[in-house]
Amino acid sequence: MVKLLIAGTRVSLLVGFCAALVSAFIGGTVGLLAGFYGGKTDVVLMRTTDYFLVIPDIPLMIVAAALFGRSLTNIIIIIGIIYWTTTARLIRAQVLSVRERVYVKRARALGAGNKRLIFKHILPQVAPLLVANTVLLVAYAIFAETFITFLGLGDPSVISWGRLIENAFNDDAILNNAWWAIIPPGLCVTLVVLGATLFGQSLEDALNPRLRVGHLSVRRFKVRPLRGKLDAE
Repeated sequence: MVKLLIAGTRVSLLVGFCAALVSAFIGGTVGLLAGFYGGKTDVVLMRTTDYFLVIPDIPLMIVAAALFGRSLTNIIIIIGIIYWTTTARLIRAQVLSVRERVYVKRARALGAGNKRLIFKHILPQVAPLLVANTVLLVAYAIFAETFITFLGLGDPSVISWGRLIENAFNDDAILNNAWWAIIPPGLCVTLVVLGATLFGQSLEDALNPRLRVGHLSVRRFKVRPLRGKLDAE
């Protein structure tokens, strides 16, 4: 069981990081182009993002995996294509702010082209935020891979945490009190997803404090002294 768990860790992490990179590349490119060029380019790209955003994630992954095959590469591409929308909107908002700064306007006035402005002035400013969001995407990707593999749509030739959970349910591990077959992979998924989520949120808070209003910050969970009560005593 330990060997299977280690083998499943390799596959699940591979899917998580590769799918997150695919998603970050697509979302980062769309958000960068939409925010920098604006106008019709922004309208077209953002309307396309909205269309992808309203499509339910899990049903779309199930249909796509059933249609295009259950290989590991297809699963990585499917997950990466589905979860790029949040990255695109986040990067676009940041680019809209950066492109209006004085040094960008000064570089444009001195004759810098769009390519130089994007790669020398805009991209370095949004890259840290893109990295932080990619860490969050790792958690989404691992959970998505576990979910679709548990439903029987994963790659049957590899062992992942989702495959171990699926095999445990198919063999009635719960009815047979075989807790060692289902709790370890489930606990691994929970810890990795939770760790990636908390780490990604901490990076977002550190790199862009204005994003704290969008979710519960990790640093908000702290005990505050009851000054009024202590003074009263």
